[in-house]
Amino acid sequence: MEARAVIASSSPSPALPPSSRRKLHLSTSSQNLSFLVRSTNLRSHHASSRRLRVYGSALTLDPETKRQQSNSEEANYFACPICYEPLIRKGPAGFNVPAIYRSGFKCQKCDKAFTSKDVFLDLTVTSGMKEYNEIKPVRTELFRSPLVSFLYERGWRQNFNRSGFPGPEEEFNMAQQYFDPVAGGLLVDVSCGSGLFSRKFAKSGSYSAVIALDFSENMLRQCYEFSKQDESLSNTNFALVRADVSRLPFASCSVDAVHAGAALHCWPSPSNAVAEISRILRSGGVFVGTTFLSTRLNNPFSNGVLRPLRQFVGQTNSSYNYFTEKEIEDLCKSCGLINYSCKIQQAFIMFSAQKP
Repeated sequence: MEARAVIASSSPSPALPPSSRRKLHLSTSSQNLSFLVRSTNLRSHHASSRRLRVYGSALTLDPETKRQQSNSEEANYFACPICYEPLIRKGPAGFNVPAIYRSGFKCQKCDKAFTSKDVFLDLTVTSGMKEYNEIKPVRTELFRSPLVSFLYERGWRQNFNRSGFPGPEEEFNMAQQYFDPVAGGLLVDVSCGSGLFSRKFAKSGSYSAVIALDFSENMLRQCYEFSKQDESLSNTNFALVRADVSRLPFASCSVDAVHAGAALHCWPSPSNAVAEISRILRSGGVFVGTTFLSTRLNNPFSNGVLRPLRQFVGQTNSSYNYFTEKEIEDLCKSCGLINYSCKIQQAFIMFSAQKP
């Protein structure tokens, strides 16, 4: 197979003789490529206004080109939560908390700008609004409080073992097994809380980038505080983003892996959230989640005969959404996911499904 390079210019350049301004047929071997590049004085040509377009050949890019390409890729990680068009980024290079904090993002279609607030990038629909204020259900607002956010990794999460949760390390290892087919891709940890698992995914080196995403500002601040204490995270592609799980700021089919640890029961609308997760996953992408199963202890309407009454009672209280294993499977399949599987221990369930 041959690779073809086309050198084009709007005006002649003294750096190249006329005979050099022609189509070059390059073989894929590095020796022939090197010879032809030298013979056309390509380095001098690069200083001019001309462009080198290469088809089917692996040319080594100069640092400036790599930087521009990297910036383009970083900007395309995020999309407008209103129209889902890719956001244009202006700021320093790098996909880390300091670089993103100093960057500005804008949707060219909606003309809406997004900036970092404190230590995280706010990509909610309400970002930047001054007058409008929106209150979420009590179970959502609970995790926005400074006290609960502070206590989450300092006693709150540890109590989950009473319901059968095997513990963070074991849960992380279990999730990694499910994510093995998409290793090297982009992982989004939705409803990440204080970043307990986000940090583990980032430190594992298994992903090109990890985005810790939550609706709670205080949870993201706690994640930042924990991250500062771990120097190994300073050299990883790790970002903190505030967003609504029912309006994820990513283009369709752009994410390789989505994790949602102990989150499904907290979402105001689990069906909308899973549908959004399905939308952003690439073909072959993997969704892994954990939650509490419905039991007689946490849900008096868990019995098959009484379950139809849950929808009426649920409208008058602020309890969490607890589901049976069959309901979770049905939810995933209804949102277009396949290859559903799960592991259960008491009231703990880890489930996984894949985008076809």
